[in-house]
Amino acid sequence: MEKELSEFIVKWNLKPFSKTSVKSSAKTIFKTKDAKEVHNRALNVIVKDFQFSDTANLLDFFEFPSEVVEILKRQEFFKSIESSTNSFLKELKAPRPFWNPDYGIVVVTEEDSTFRKLKELGCSVKFIITDSDVLELERYDIVQVLDCDNFSPILEKLPQTISLSSTDEAYLERHVRTLSGWKNNLELLSSVSLPNDLRALVAELSSLLPLLNRSDVDKLSKESVEDALDIIKDDISAKVKDLNISGNTLLEVLNKGVLPKELSEIITASIRKTGLPENLFNKTMPVSIDEKEVDKVLREQDLSQFANAAEKIRKMAKQVVSIPAKLAELETQLVLFDFKSNIHNWMKNKQFPVIAEELSMEVSHNEFLNNPSPISFHLNNTHKCSILTGANSGGKTTLLEHIIQLVSYSYIGLPVKGKLRIPLFREIYYFAKSKGSMNKGAFETLLTQLSQISLGDKTLILADEIEAVTEPGVAGKMIAASASFFINRGCYIVFATHLGLQISKVLPAYARIDGIEAKGLDENNELIVDHNPVIGKLASSTPELIVEKMSKTSDKEYFKFLYNYLKEF
Repeated sequence: MEKELSEFIVKWNLKPFSKTSVKSSAKTIFKTKDAKEVHNRALNVIVKDFQFSDTANLLDFFEFPSEVVEILKRQEFFKSIESSTNSFLKELKAPRPFWNPDYGIVVVTEEDSTFRKLKELGCSVKFIITDSDVLELERYDIVQVLDCDNFSPILEKLPQTISLSSTDEAYLERHVRTLSGWKNNLELLSSVSLPNDLRALVAELSSLLPLLNRSDVDKLSKESVEDALDIIKDDISAKVKDLNISGNTLLEVLNKGVLPKELSEIITASIRKTGLPENLFNKTMPVSIDEKEVDKVLREQDLSQFANAAEKIRKMAKQVVSIPAKLAELETQLVLFDFKSNIHNWMKNKQFPVIAEELSMEVSHNEFLNNPSPISFHLNNTHKCSILTGANSGGKTTLLEHIIQLVSYSYIGLPVKGKLRIPLFREIYYFAKSKGSMNKGAFETLLTQLSQISLGDKTLILADEIEAVTEPGVAGKMIAASASFFINRGCYIVFATHLGLQISKVLPAYARIDGIEAKGLDENNELIVDHNPVIGKLASSTPELIVEKMSKTSDKEYFKFLYNYLKEF
């Protein structure tokens, strides 16, 4: 499965430092907007711990399975993930290339197809047509020649010319520049613990980092020549003081500019003491710099150094050419590592579900809550429908969303907190609590939606207070009738409602009344709730709890009458 995940990353061009939108064509089992929203919330619980934005897209790889064997295969994959430290991933930065060659480089060719290909590669390239085109190349430090049969003899005379055998060898410096953007990241990755494959890839790329180093060889410069001239003059002055020159010799120097042998020897000796080539200086009085010769030597020096630097890169052409592919592989592996390491951390203290015929959750913890109470709940062939009752804010909606959450994680192949047995549903419908007012249009819309539900034991229906869209007198009958219809067609159902008492009077076969029981109200009239549903028990509503509290805290006869009446009803 790891191979398939890598292929998914490549297919969608997922990278550590980008934000890619994956448009999955996979069909969803969540058939209502409300169900999809809860499913996305469940995924976000996992996504928030990923270091890279694109890593979240890997959850789209796990399409809703059609067979149990696929879930089992996924579970085995997640079980195989090893523990690893991943906190360093947040220290990685988006690559910013900084290296450029010290030399100007151009690739020349006579072939149209070669020219076009070189352009596509982003190379600085010139098309050679005439001799004048060749003359223009003298301003470049490195001239790479490819497919130039006609002008080859002329080009070979240029000292900066390098012959290439293929476009792969052209302007290799572009790959070195790309590598430079990863220098800090590679140094960081080299210092941490990584899986073997990832560590080997980092080592390969890191071995090429020395190509970024500038030459530390001492170079001749105009400044160093000027400094040497000052030393030469001082040395000559000191030695000339002790030199006796006749008047005739002096006149000859002044009239003809011819230096006496003694003085010429002093000048030569002083120049040699600097260690610099003699041809850089004019042996005159006073001694001066030969600017043309200096420029020539400096140019030859640069060309030699540039050629050596370029040759160093060219000798490693095979490794350099592979830099883009290896960096792409590194990005793939980093995204995969982010996914696996964070998933491993998320799976701690969780159990893998069992795919079964019944829905059964024991001491299950809701990931949407910070300090969730453990919940136990079940549906099976004996009771395929739960009429879930309880006071407002007691946890009915939370339980419905909890079930969708468990479906989301289970079908991906992930473990959950608590013991879970769950069917392989094909379609899931969730109708959230209406936030609008009761009206004819809302009721008709609800009925239309219910009529479109696919029937059978692979369908799960969750509905939250759907009575809100119709009249109280008929709401209980409608819920009971709907429950009866879907039960008889094999569906699994949970209806959260305040109409438990009314429904209990017409409760269909295979349905059950469950209650999320409130223990009472605190001093602020806030519910004291045991969020774990009590199977087979009708829970009290909020008004009933308020009446109960008032009857116990007041001596008013009215409150006691109300309380006793409601108890008997």
